[in-house]
Amino acid sequence: MPEALDLFFPRKSLSGKTGKWITEHEKKRLMFKPVTEAEDRLRERGLDFIDAIYAGSSYERSPLLHKAIHTFKYKRIRILAKDMTEIMLKNSPNLGHTVLCPVPLHWSRLFSRGFNQSKLLSELLAQKCRIHSMNLLKRTRPTGHQMKRKKSERLTALKGAFRVNSKLLHSHVILIDDLSTTGATLDECAKALKDAGVERVEGWVIAHG
Repeated sequence: MPEALDLFFPRKSLSGKTGKWITEHEKKRLMFKPVTEAEDRLRERGLDFIDAIYAGSSYERSPLLHKAIHTFKYKRIRILAKDMTEIMLKNSPNLGHTVLCPVPLHWSRLFSRGFNQSKLLSELLAQKCRIHSMNLLKRTRPTGHQMKRKKSERLTALKGAFRVNSKLLHSHVILIDDLSTTGATLDECAKALKDAGVERVEGWVIAHG
C-alpha cells in the first residue's frame, strides 16, 4: 500500500475497534476494487456521450479511500496525489494515440480551493505514462457542489457548463477526474469534446460508484 496513505490513514480497524490492525490483505480488499463501465452500460444509464469509464476502485466499498480522496481534495494534502495516481493505474484504459484532459474547475472554485485536483492527477499520470496532458476544456460557469444532488439535478446544473478551449484536438481523449458517481460531469465534458469533433472520449478516475 502506498506510504503516504499509511502516513495519513494508519492501519487501524475500520470497524472502530481500537488497537486492532487490519492485515495487508484486508487493506487491499477494502481499497482496491477496480470498476470499468463500457459503452452499453453507460447508455443504459442515460449517459449519451462518454464511451467508457475506468476507475481504480469502487468508491462506496472503499471507506479508507473515501476518506483519503476527501482529504486530498478539500484539505489540500497534495502529497496524496501520487498515491491516487497509483490507484488509477491499477485499472487504466488503452493509452495509445491519445491525450489526457483534466476536468476543469471554474475560476471561482479554483481560487477558493487553491488547486485543481484533476489537473494535478492528469499531469502526474502524463509523466508516468509518457503521454500528453492538455487543458482542452473550460468550465464556463460555476455549477455548485454535485455530491448532494440527484442525477437529474446534476444533469440540469451541468448542461452547457463546458466548452472546448483549444484548437489542438485529438480523435481520442481521456478525461481525468477524482471521482465519478452518476457520471454526469464526465458525460457533459464528453459532449463538448464530441461537438468539437473528437471521436472517442473516455473517463479515468480514482474511484467510481
